[in-house]
Amino acid sequence: MTLVRWNPWTEFTSLQRQIDQLFDENMLQSVLVDRGFSRVPAELQETDEAIQLKLEMPGIEAKDVDLQVTEKAVYISGERKSENKTTDKGVFKTEFQYGKFQRVISLPTRIDNTKVTAEYKDGILHLHLPKAEAEKNKVVKINLAG
Repeated sequence: MTLVRWNPWTEFTSLQRQIDQLFDENMLQSVLVDRGFSRVPAELQETDEAIQLKLEMPGIEAKDVDLQVTEKAVYISGERKSENKTTDKGVFKTEFQYGKFQRVISLPTRIDNTKVTAEYKDGILHLHLPKAEAEKNKVVKINLAG
């Protein structure tokens, strides 16, 4: 029987190589471009009565958006299709911007999803998400003595 000396650093080096391959910039970029995902920025504000959610979706028509609201989350998906054509001094220029997007936004508290109102204007979606009655008046007593 042959005795082989074990070197633990060999396994770490192998693991490092695998992680480097997984996060290779070229691979990540090609995956994102191939799938065509676009980012949808969001702003969330909470008041005593409701949650206000604002989503920026310039260049997207309302018919291309799927919006679903549960008591604890907002799910939004759609497709961006935009084409810009310009002519300047005999030069014709066309720019395309397209891609599918989807986003799930977890809400900090339960809402009454039957009373949600939405307004979509100039590429900005405003959602008014009223809190559930049990969440509005929720008071929690904290015992500090042991």
